[in-house]
Amino acid sequence: MPRIIFHLDLDAFFVSVERILDPSLKGKPVIVGGDPKGRGVVAACSYEAREFGLHSAMPIKQAYRLCPQGIYIHGSLKEYSRFSKGVKKILEDYAPMIEQASIDEFYMDFTGTQKIYGSMIMLGNKIQSEIKRLLGLPSSIGIAGNKTLAKIASDAMKPEGITYIYPGMEKEFLANMPIQVIPGVGRVTLKNLNAKGFFFIKDITKVSQDYFAAAYGKHGIELWEKANGKGNEYLNPPQERKSISKERTFGNDLIDKNEIEETLFSLTEKVCQLLRDRNWLTSTVSIKLRYSDFQTLTRAKSIKATDDDKLIFDTAKALFKKAYTRRVGIRLIGIHLSNFSEFSDQEFLFEDAEIKRNKMFKAITKIRDKYGFTSINYGKNSK
Repeated sequence: MPRIIFHLDLDAFFVSVERILDPSLKGKPVIVGGDPKGRGVVAACSYEAREFGLHSAMPIKQAYRLCPQGIYIHGSLKEYSRFSKGVKKILEDYAPMIEQASIDEFYMDFTGTQKIYGSMIMLGNKIQSEIKRLLGLPSSIGIAGNKTLAKIASDAMKPEGITYIYPGMEKEFLANMPIQVIPGVGRVTLKNLNAKGFFFIKDITKVSQDYFAAAYGKHGIELWEKANGKGNEYLNPPQERKSISKERTFGNDLIDKNEIEETLFSLTEKVCQLLRDRNWLTSTVSIKLRYSDFQTLTRAKSIKATDDDKLIFDTAKALFKKAYTRRVGIRLIGIHLSNFSEFSDQEFLFEDAEIKRNKMFKAITKIRDKYGFTSINYGKNSK
């Protein structure tokens, strides 16, 4: 039975959410990504902004030079997450299996459902319309026999398009497309392929798989297979999150260790709050350090399972002190928690201090849930 995979992509998702929250933004060049004078990148931009040459992942300063009249917004991850969950809830009413690829991308497997739904294009239209009606979000849908093709198809008729690649039409559909539409082809690969005379997908299909295997190894084989319409036909079941991390890129490179440690402490508070929200304990603490010359290093340490801000920060601080050995400014600092286990009160049944500490953390969580994260801080010198 031919596979039927949907890829639903929410069009300019962050911008769409901002326009729902503030209708005055409609029709204007909107850029989500923060301070145009900062060092960040464009997270998303409206189609009006794209007319000026803007695109996702572009440095925010470059975006401002191209479009100084644009409206620049920091964005709200909390609101984006809320709308994303709303979309997933709608999809769950239709699809037997869903794989959420990102906050604004979903794969669905409708193989064998033709007798239930009939036309797959009509089904896509129904899903698209319901998301627009209930949430106000525009979306595009690609339908094909595997995930790679479905993703390419969803981009083919943006915004608010539906594209169905019928079985047997894969190579014909792809032939005249530029090779950069293939997922995984970045700027470096594109430049290399262009230098060898490959500009369109049909150029790749005219060459043997052995050539790409010899030239690019495993990546070359995958590229050749995608160009020939092949791809993963099965969705990946949801995986439990295996890590929690937070990092910050500084507006100006820092050399003051105390200031860097203050930032590290703030990030530690946030990851520990996420840890307790999930009722988890962590046994591995890692830090990430990036110098002003972009040299990046990570350090990790295993500890007794805990969700204690102070213990985790003390570990991260010690790792930072050992790692920061150069007299060069710091561009980025981050903390990463992994190796989780479920929290159980029984683990600390006879440890009064731990019981008291756990009660304190629960109280902190309640205050933050009610009044916001910054309403209370668990100080670095707390006992």
